[in-house]
Amino acid sequence: MSDPADHVLAIAVLTVSDTRGLAEDTSGDLLADRLERAGHRLAERRVVRDDVYAIRAAVSAWIADPAVNAILTTGGTGFTARDSTPEALAPLFDKTIEGFGELFRQVSYTEIGSSTIQSRAIAGLANGTLIFAMPGSTNACRTAWDKILANQLDAGFKPCNFAELLPRFFEKAQL
Repeated sequence: MSDPADHVLAIAVLTVSDTRGLAEDTSGDLLADRLERAGHRLAERRVVRDDVYAIRAAVSAWIADPAVNAILTTGGTGFTARDSTPEALAPLFDKTIEGFGELFRQVSYTEIGSSTIQSRAIAGLANGTLIFAMPGSTNACRTAWDKILANQLDAGFKPCNFAELLPRFFEKAQL
């Protein structure tokens, strides 16, 4: 049996917003609280404007940092002209985690009905780092964490989870 401390992940939280700072960032607060309560470590937390290059710069720095295992982004996944998180992140992915967006919308449907089609939640793997992009609402982040991410970032969740696979992702990224 492995030591639970071996599965503590360092997770960065990025809020994408043109209107909120850290003081008003309830979605980022929720994600930081949830990940810490799950036994993980908050690696860093930032707010950037909804701009493809600002998002890419922040996420790229964390992808390049071997101490960061996962990145949670909130905001910028809608359809307005300023919503650019999926466009910023998709080119960074080595692999796309198709099931995250699909499952998020399925779970979200039970809460908000057909409005869930307006979510462009996505996820992927870049340089051995997991990246999950969620809508900016606190309720959407709660749904994503409680119904999907808490289990997938828990090495004890069976039959499988991303936490126990992380070392294998990183090894492959270095080949």
